[in-house]
Parts: sequence; C-alpha cells; structure tokens
Amino acid sequence: MSPRKIGVITVPIYKSGNPPLSHLMEILDGFSDNLYLLTGNDGYTFFKQDLRFHVEGWVYRNQNNLLVSRLFRYIWIQFLIAYRIILHRKHVDLWIFFFGGYRLHVPIIVAKLFKKKVVLLLADSGGKHTGASRYPTFSRSQILVNYPYKSADKIVIYSSRLISLWGLESYRKKIFIAHEHYLNFELFRKTTEFRDRQLVIGFFGRFSSEKGIRNFIEALPAVRGMYPDISIIIGGDGPLGDELKILLDTERLTGHVHLTGWIAHDDLPGYLNRLRLLVVPSYTEGLPNIVLEAMACGTPVLATPVGAIPDIITEDETGFIMETNSPSCITENIIRVITSPRLERIAENGRVFVQENYSFEKTVDTWRSLLENPDT
Repeated sequence: MSPRKIGVITVPIYKSGNPPLSHLMEILDGFSDNLYLLTGNDGYTFFKQDLRFHVEGWVYRNQNNLLVSRLFRYIWIQFLIAYRIILHRKHVDLWIFFFGGYRLHVPIIVAKLFKKKVVLLLADSGGKHTGASRYPTFSRSQILVNYPYKSADKIVIYSSRLISLWGLESYRKKIFIAHEHYLNFELFRKTTEFRDRQLVIGFFGRFSSEKGIRNFIEALPAVRGMYPDISIIIGGDGPLGDELKILLDTERLTGHVHLTGWIAHDDLPGYLNRLRLLVVPSYTEGLPNIVLEAMACGTPVLATPVGAIPDIITEDETGFIMETNSPSCITENIIRVITSPRLERIAENGRVFVQENYSFEKTVDTWRSLLENPDT
C-alpha cells in the first residue's frame, strides 16, 4: 500500500487525551509520508516538538467557563480548523476527526467541499452523560446533529455495542470497529506479584464529572469503616480538582487518601503495581487506556459497564463489573471484590487477555484493513 496523505483533528484536549492521541499518531505514521495534526491546549503543547508530524494548534490563555465564552470558543475553533483544512488542501486527502470531532460541523463541511475523505473516530460511549461535553451545540436540530455522521466516509467505533448508544443504526454500512489502543508490554507489566501487594485501591484519571470521581470519594467512608487499614490512592487532575479536595475534607478523608497529582505515563506502572484493585466508576467511556494498563500490570479492575468496557471485562473472569456508579454500589462492589477468593486468578486472566489482544501489531493490522478499504 502506498503512503497516504493523512491528517488528524481534535478539539483542544487535556493531558489525559495525549496517550490515546499518541497511539493513533504512531499507528498512522506507518501509513502516511506526511502526517498532519490539528489540536489544542495540552495536545498542542505535547506534540509540537515532535518533528515526525506537522503539528498546528493553539493554547487558550483564558478558559473562562461562562456560557457565552464557551460558545465563542466553540465557534472560533470551528473556523480555525476549517481554515487549516483549506490551507492544507493539497497536503491532506484524508482527515480523521478524533476527540470531539463529531461536533466539528464546519470543518467537516469544508473538508467535503474540497472532496476530502472524512473518518469519524468516536472516542466515548455516545455523550449520554450531561457532564461529558465541554462545547455546546447551538442547535438540537437532528439535521445539524446528524450531519457529521451522514457526510463521513467511515465511522469508527470501539465496539458494536456502541452503535445503539450513539444512535448510529442507520449508518451501519459505513461503521468500522477499530481502536487506537495498544500497550508497550515492556513498560506495562507485572513487577510486583499480586500476593505481595498490600490492601491498596485506587482511581487514576481525569477529575471531571463523567469519570464518576465524586461518587468514588463518597463511597470511601463506608469502605474505610469496614477496612480501616485500607490505603487509597487517587491520581490525576482536571476541572474538579479543588472541589474534590473540599469533598475529601467533608467526608473526613483528608490524610487517609493519597493525592498524587498528575502521574507521568512512564511512572504509571509503578503505581498500578501497588494496587489490589483499580476502580473505574465512569458514567461514559469509549475504551479507557487505564483499564488495559492496569490489567497488563496484573491489577484487577472494577468498572461500570459503559462503552467498550464489557468487551474487555468479563465479570469474575477478566475483571469485575458493577451495575451502577452510585456511592452505595461502589462501596458494595469494592468490598465484594477485595474479599473474592479468585482475585489473584482473575488478575492473571486479565493480564493474559490484554497481552493477547492489544499488541501494536494487532492494532496496526486493524487500521491497515480500514485504510485499504475502497471507501477510504
């Protein structure tokens, strides 16, 4: 297959978006002789020094969260990206719209006007949780909302179960199941035997409402009531950072929970190898890296059945599923899991499953099939 002229577009992202975007860029690098990236904020800061890619973007100086400011940013981003698409019309034949791409109506219109191929890579479970969206849509007209799906040449989702969650039943003919996930198994590996780990549980991720972090914290007093010696690690950052510190104080958890701040990717395996359980209480997900990374380190995961998580976690086989992310349900399930006599076996099952299914080579093969498809 000859190299393609490929570009990737995202809305401005936080640090948590850099690993999956890095994975996508690494995969596409083998298919494109000139790979372009349009992104913003932490994404632009992270990638702008990488000389392998043509990176353009912006960083907000003032992230005022008032509705008028958000609406202005939303419109401004649309036209800024659309301008870059016009500017690079001779350099890019295929645009992949990744994080937030399904909301970028104007850039997609411009790309199609210039007869460019458009692939929508949908990275969550359909935006059903009201706290998930940072950029408002100024019309709820179905025509406007559905335009990106109608005009895209391919819609890429992580799991067939997401078709109904995204409301994509009428677009089945152009849906492709793929993901950008793969693991460096030299980095993410088991370095501490499970039987040698202390009773430590954790949450690692972005401090935002859709991740269910408030619910996790509210579940902890009851867990500590039954297991006073349990250790709790919370790693990450995000817009709820200050609020969560207040919540920890309100729940009388200050001093009993270790807040690490944002954890560098290379340092994450060390933390994961300390845990006997990672809790992922999200309202919405696509295919979260942290689940795969924990499993590769021999750490069992307790998660809500959102997005593609049920494709990875089979209850009581490769991990654990909780019915909801209410604080009481989280409490009940943490206690259920940490007392399971099969916990070490399930941790090992999960590790083997990830190693067999999330190698770089296997992921590249999937994208090769997608890019060689006549429609793209």
